[in-house]
Amino acid sequence: MATLSVKPGQRFTVPDWHTNSHLISADAERQRSASHQVRQEARSLRNKTSNQTKWDEHDNQTRLAERISSVNRWKETLDKCLADIDVEIDALAKVKEAAECALQAKNLPLEVSIECLTLRESRRAIDVVRDPVEEELHKEVKVIDKAKRELQQRVNDIFEQLCLLQEARQQLRCDHRCKMEALEIDRMCLSLNVNSPNISLKVNPTRVPDRSTTIEEWEQNSQCNKEHAEAEMKASTELRGATVLAIAQTNNELEAQRVATEFALRKRIRDLERAYDELKWQEQNTLEEIAEMEEDIRRLEEDFRRKTQDLKLAHTRLETRMCRPSMELCWDQAQYGLTDEVHQLGGTIRALRQKLAESQSGSSLWAWQGAGLGSGVQAKHGGLVLDNKCMDSRRKLVVPAEKFAPEVDTFNQTTN
Repeated sequence: MATLSVKPGQRFTVPDWHTNSHLISADAERQRSASHQVRQEARSLRNKTSNQTKWDEHDNQTRLAERISSVNRWKETLDKCLADIDVEIDALAKVKEAAECALQAKNLPLEVSIECLTLRESRRAIDVVRDPVEEELHKEVKVIDKAKRELQQRVNDIFEQLCLLQEARQQLRCDHRCKMEALEIDRMCLSLNVNSPNISLKVNPTRVPDRSTTIEEWEQNSQCNKEHAEAEMKASTELRGATVLAIAQTNNELEAQRVATEFALRKRIRDLERAYDELKWQEQNTLEEIAEMEEDIRRLEEDFRRKTQDLKLAHTRLETRMCRPSMELCWDQAQYGLTDEVHQLGGTIRALRQKLAESQSGSSLWAWQGAGLGSGVQAKHGGLVLDNKCMDSRRKLVVPAEKFAPEVDTFNQTTN
């Protein structure tokens, strides 16, 4: 009988075997139960996290879409505001150009008024008078200076307003550009999914940037830019209306003053023509009277010389008869006649001498009067020529006012 090579192991009883089997079974059952519990919790967790992830992704997709819609609405608002402000800038620039043209157009009336005043400084003698024409010309110069100052102020105000509009437009442009970039970024984020090739893990993606703002600050910034632009556009519209009205008003004032000045000038020309005709008539009559007076003086002188010769004859006869001899030297009728003739001729000569002196004095007065009339006629003629030159100069002012004043829509206070 063969023998065993090793020492047999410990022998267990049947109950030990059953106990061990029960222990192994119970342990397996416990492990299976624990595994089942873990599997169920894992399934629940997986379902829960999957649902949470899907809902979170859906919510964020919705939030991104709403954010894109909100930014897009503001972008459209800014687009409209930018278009409006561009239109307003163009309209204000045109009104500024019209105001500058109107300001430039005031130079010609001012030059004409100064030219008329300078021409009328050449008047002479009594015609150097401060008449209504000169007063109207001075008023016209003042009206033009006032209009130029007002239009220059309007041009300066428009320039400043254009600067403010450009500044507001720049702010809108900057805000609009930022919104366009934000829209592009959010749309790209909305288009991403888990299968996108350009997704990856980032370092600290939840950090808060230093320049970040709240949604209230973001919306308030856009609202402030919009309100600022609208306020500047409103101020620009009011300034345009005021400028157009100022251009029309200055043109109307200048036109009214021009009409008043030319009315006074025409009246002055008519007065000068009447005075010139009157003085010319007086001069003609005076010259005729002087000629007649000179003719009468010449005749008086001839009579004076003739009477002097007659007196010489009478004196000679009387003196000669003084030489009669003896009784022949008597006072006969011839002697009495010659004596009376001497006395008569003496009185006649004295009367002629006095009248001649008076005539010569009157002739000198009439000559002086004629010279005065001549200078008066020359002065009136010179004044008439100068005022006619003024009228010729003022013909340059007959330009349609519509050339410088844009048409005004009084209801909307805008320029057509």
